[in-house]
Amino acid sequence: MIEIRRVFTQVEDIHHEFGPVAAQPLRRGAIAAVLTNPFAGRYVADILPMMDALQPLGIDMAEQLRAAMDVPAERIEGYGKGAIVGAAGELEHGALWHVPGGYAMRELLGWKGDRAAYAAGKAEDKSGQPGNALAIVPSTKKVGPPGATLDVPLTHINASYVRSHFDAMEVRVPGAPLPDELVLILVMSTGPRVHARVAGLKAADIAQWNGLR
Repeated sequence: MIEIRRVFTQVEDIHHEFGPVAAQPLRRGAIAAVLTNPFAGRYVADILPMMDALQPLGIDMAEQLRAAMDVPAERIEGYGKGAIVGAAGELEHGALWHVPGGYAMRELLGWKGDRAAYAAGKAEDKSGQPGNALAIVPSTKKVGPPGATLDVPLTHINASYVRSHFDAMEVRVPGAPLPDELVLILVMSTGPRVHARVAGLKAADIAQWNGLR
């Protein structure tokens, strides 16, 4: 069911945005897998088997992205995900990436919950204790032509409302998706915007606020 044509990775270091040069550049990375959409051109009522089939891909992509960024998992402070659906598909096909993409990154970064329970819609039955990556992974998706761009949102891995980490990364894979393809995307970052100064909850306050330290 999973037929990958290309995997595209990009990493950038942001030193400044016309303000003071950051003591440590912000590193952002994205990985995008281009694969065949098995539901293209037709309506299929039960698409959930595809969600299960995507889980190994999500885990592999998350680790590939961390390796490409060349930082330990402990340095990752922001994450997000997205999907671009080729014109012969429907938006719901992109929604299949929510669980396998999001929980792959959360588990890589130290989350200790039960992905299966969440996927089944039974959060109250989850086992284990959360350790890190407590926040939901933000996402976006659209139907688009080859070369379409997607602004993938980023938020802090432990609290979505840390304003300094509100960000987005523009992702584009040249020549993809074709009408019968999907582009599935993960993004990560190592910190806040380089000139963040709009107040609000600080990342440094999260551990104490969550009772983790």
